[in-house]
Amino acid sequence: MNKKRDRGKSHSTRPVRASPPKWLRGVLSPEDVELLVVELIKKGYMPSMVGVILRDQFGIPLVKQVTGKKVSKILSEHGLKLPVPEDLLQLMKRAVNLRKHLEEHPKDLKAKKGLQEIESKIHRLVKYYTRVGKLPRDWKYEPEQARLLVSSYV
Repeated sequence: MNKKRDRGKSHSTRPVRASPPKWLRGVLSPEDVELLVVELIKKGYMPSMVGVILRDQFGIPLVKQVTGKKVSKILSEHGLKLPVPEDLLQLMKRAVNLRKHLEEHPKDLKAKKGLQEIESKIHRLVKYYTRVGKLPRDWKYEPEQARLLVSSYV
């Protein structure tokens, strides 16, 4: 689905080792990293942004290396889980912004086509997440529901 990475090797690669790096072993404990994750989420950052902040500011390459848990697992343990997965939420945010644009510019046919493509991606993701069990079986994408959901996380 991601056509930008079909050729070449210029995308980033994950660290090879599964244990925490040497420079972190005595500095931050797994509990400290969990507290940092929870604190950043409470400030309003998305889980992917939390990983970027921890990497750039604290030198933590992967949260799972240090804590043994992914960011989403830490959030669900602390009761801060997002109502929908983050990738779906970001697509819904794009669809909501495109709908606002189309209300002002109804003859923008390229934007209409873009909205159709975004919403088809949303429907595919919803089908996958309901099959896997991350979303309830009766969950459906509706533009008004998406607008309300996105406005609470912006």
